Amino acid sequence: MPSPPRKSAPRSSQITYLDVSHGGETYRIALKRIASARRFTLRVRAATRDVVLTMPPRGSITGARSFIERHAAWIGARLQRLPEPMPFGGGEIIPVRGINHRIVERPRQRGNVWIEPVHRAEADAKLPLLCVGAGPAHVARRVKDFLMREARRDLEAAVFRHAAKIGVKPRKISLRDTTSRWGSCSSTGALSFSWRLILAPSYVLDYLAAHEVAHLVHMNHSPSFWKVLAKLSAHVDRAEAWLRTNGAGLLRFGPYNA
Repeated sequence: MPSPPRKSAPRSSQITYLDVSHGGETYRIALKRIASARRFTLRVRAATRDVVLTMPPRGSITGARSFIERHAAWIGARLQRLPEPMPFGGGEIIPVRGINHRIVERPRQRGNVWIEPVHRAEADAKLPLLCVGAGPAHVARRVKDFLMREARRDLEAAVFRHAAKIGVKPRKISLRDTTSRWGSCSSTGALSFSWRLILAPSYVLDYLAAHEVAHLVHMNHSPSFWKVLAKLSAHVDRAEAWLRTNGAGLLRFGPYNA
């Protein structure tokens, strides 16, 4: 009687992840082959709380596994240092324009999201309130939609203000949920920003808007680019310092959707 055919092992190009264990924990590492990659590179993503190994197209799985195992302790340490996620739920505290707000459910006032400033007469007068007219099942979506609307309003106002100063006009402005950059400018003049900038202080959002508008003049980071940017923003150093220290922390708030 003939034996059943053996299942062939997956080709290395079909393997999309590897598992590595360290200190009693097992971590799953996603593999990402990049045409321009010349070496193995590990990245821990704060937003999705996962690990990605970037590797050359011809990199071997054996080499990838060896590289991951050598860095298993580093992977574990980085994951453990990630701040805990902060969902958009009732009672949670989130920043809006750099100021902490407490999310409060107001289900009787359906469909609306609004901010109530601090009132001294209230028992919880330390924080302004982000009020959501919805029950628990819909709070997170309502809060994110509200924040995205506020981010678009602030960013469009800042972009148009800066663009008018130097006589340029963006082709379009879009919002995304990115993990590697806060803003970008395409060669066609389209600007893109992370909606999470609404969580940062207003001067940080304004600086990012000015930064991308300056790229409409110079698509590089040459001295000429920084000269244009200096005309638009007085907060370059301050905003860059804030982002280096606090930027990654913005990724822990609410859901992540690329």
